[in-house]
Amino acid sequence: MRQPGDWMQNPTDDRILEVLDSGLELGPAAIAHNIDRTRSWVSQRLSVLVEYGLVTEPKPGYYGLTDDGRRYLAGELDASNLDN
Repeated sequence: MRQPGDWMQNPTDDRILEVLDSGLELGPAAIAHNIDRTRSWVSQRLSVLVEYGLVTEPKPGYYGLTDDGRRYLAGELDASNLDN
């Protein structure tokens, strides 16, 4: 069972992480299209997810899932224990 942090906006954050779990590096517009949210809202959330280490930005404008992000999705990481 996933253990979100108080700082998370769910279900949006979980949906962003699930899209990135595909292994692809995607931009905010592509993620937003796939989860039916606005690009600006997804961009805001991606910034927070990067701060907490669940998402990485390997190239400007492209995001991928970190090992901690995968562990969170698998229910192996309590996101409330993460620091920004």
